[in-house]
Amino acid sequence: MFRLSNLLNSVLDGKEARVLDGAIAIWNFTNRCNLSCLHCYSKASLDSKDTLSTQTIMETLPKLKENGVKFLIFSGGEPLTRHDIYDIASRCKELGIVTYLSTNGLYVTTKNAKKILDTFNYIGISIDGSEDTHDYFRGLKGSFVESMKAVNLLNSYNQRKVGIRFTITKDTLKDLKFIFELAQSEGIAKIYISHLVYSGRGLDNLKMDLTKEQRREAVEFILNKAFEYRENGTNIEIVTGNMEMDAILFLEKFSSRYPEFKDEMLKRLKAWGGNSAGRKLLNIDSEGNVKPDPFFPYIIGNIYKSDFSDIWSNKPSDILVKLRKHPREISGKCSECKWIDICNGGSRSRAWAIYDDLWAQDPSCYLNEEEIK
Repeated sequence: MFRLSNLLNSVLDGKEARVLDGAIAIWNFTNRCNLSCLHCYSKASLDSKDTLSTQTIMETLPKLKENGVKFLIFSGGEPLTRHDIYDIASRCKELGIVTYLSTNGLYVTTKNAKKILDTFNYIGISIDGSEDTHDYFRGLKGSFVESMKAVNLLNSYNQRKVGIRFTITKDTLKDLKFIFELAQSEGIAKIYISHLVYSGRGLDNLKMDLTKEQRREAVEFILNKAFEYRENGTNIEIVTGNMEMDAILFLEKFSSRYPEFKDEMLKRLKAWGGNSAGRKLLNIDSEGNVKPDPFFPYIIGNIYKSDFSDIWSNKPSDILVKLRKHPREISGKCSECKWIDICNGGSRSRAWAIYDDLWAQDPSCYLNEEEIK
């Protein structure tokens, strides 16, 4: 993910950037969900049955810690459908692993809101636009109202621990401005904007993805909002995900506004290093399969069949070894791009979906020839 607000503010304020000292694990603890979202990469549904046992999860958590995992994102399906979710998060706290909860908010109530905030370090609730857009995209009438009830309820206890998550597609693009207005009007501390990756229902619905022209226009809007918030003192953090090229366009805009800070920003972006799948990012799905990221087309191991340390560190697969080379060796326009050490070639899952080649260029890259040479 690209924490553009943090980078912008830390460079201009002369502070250290918030650097990821370790890896992030996204764990899909369940494939059960009360919604049927068009872009869901795990194709979750209420008919799904939990496969992962509490015992296996608890046995794996210390191994995550031993292998450098510092952050664990609780995902699904809807993670709050698991009865043991608080016990799992509490164990993470004992191990010193920071926990993020990714939820649709429909199971957040007055009875458990305080417990959720006390248990997790951060809660991200999915909002896909205005009421009509959100309900259509999520497959349930009234889901927007319920999700926003959860946001406001949690915010009433702790305003800085709750953010909204928004996936940008052709169906939701018109509501991008609305998302920022919503965050401002409701006092929401963080906006995470995810670009579509071709996996799960996102792969089934390729037609919903933006054109390169639409994507660039949307990214420019997002970046301009970050600069606006910096200049007028609005305390809303903006993060984008699954489109590492955003960092290069950001650098271009940043350098024109603050040329005296260009070198420092360039240094930090190179240190960030772009797409980190298989390097500083991993996924465990609801059946125990380990992948370099949640969208990745290949499984590199399973925690029921192999020790996690062997999968991740001791006996890494050829795919992991190749993913961990930085910058990666990517064909197409990436092979000539001067910014490859910043974005690291972008999404391998999108390359595989379109070109049937893990090491092809990311087909969603919107940078033009002049910008990459």
